[in-house]
Amino acid sequence: MSENPATPESSPAAESGAAAEPGPDATPRPAADRSAEAAEAPVPRDDTRPRPRTEPMFPDGTGPAADPAGSHHERRIRSFQPRRSRVSPGQADALRRLWPKWGLDIDGLSRIDLNEMFEGRPVILEIGFGMGEATAQMAAADPDTGILACDVHTPGQGNLLGLAERNGLSNIRVANGDAIILLREMLAPASLAGLRVYFPDPWPKKRHHKRRLIQPEFIALASTRLAPGALVHCATDWEPYAEQMLDVLSAEPTLENLHSGYAPRPDFRPLTKFEGQGLDKGHVVHDLLFRRRPA
Repeated sequence: MSENPATPESSPAAESGAAAEPGPDATPRPAADRSAEAAEAPVPRDDTRPRPRTEPMFPDGTGPAADPAGSHHERRIRSFQPRRSRVSPGQADALRRLWPKWGLDIDGLSRIDLNEMFEGRPVILEIGFGMGEATAQMAAADPDTGILACDVHTPGQGNLLGLAERNGLSNIRVANGDAIILLREMLAPASLAGLRVYFPDPWPKKRHHKRRLIQPEFIALASTRLAPGALVHCATDWEPYAEQMLDVLSAEPTLENLHSGYAPRPDFRPLTKFEGQGLDKGHVVHDLLFRRRPA
């Protein structure tokens, strides 16, 4: 679930965990004072300190790669920005221990065997899960369904893996990278029992609308990976994006709307902290429920 803690107005520096520049009225401290502070300050862990973009967070390959697809696939406008921001010690520990077991990098080089990965369970692809709380709740409520949770937010990946371990959830796998490459290169046709896209980045400025995930080309691709009867469930609290979602999903001939327009929030989608904050601000959340028609 892409409950992105960075709002559309957030700066790239804030998203990357970079320190803010001092204001024009800031009074510089003597160099001796700054040196003394630096000498007394504890050295942060390698996995929690800010790092240059070129320095890998997991250089030994024990965690998600910074750019798993690398140069294997085309450069294009993306609906996301990789957010390898500050990772807590607990999240880093979960990534190092659990990534080899429950994580996968979207490199686009091989086809995934979902039946083997999820031990025969039907599998739902969730694109964008934020910190993973709602994903973990849905996995706990439906242990007979597998959730392939895709995101590029490293702290959220670590948090979801930790939640899965603490709650004994064996039906979650975390995918790192571009969901389009995952769908196009790594998933077989008709292999998914559902698709969930909750609160994707609305890219509110008109010049950024091309970056929105829910576009005709994306839905046409995703539909080929859905089994007949598979459910497509989208949700957003951004009214113009909700309208675009409804138009795009309604225009896809392989999908049918389960309602005459927007759907009531289904019980299986948890009300999250992010959504609650939006409701407190007067935002209206729209759910959309579509089903893959028989082949």
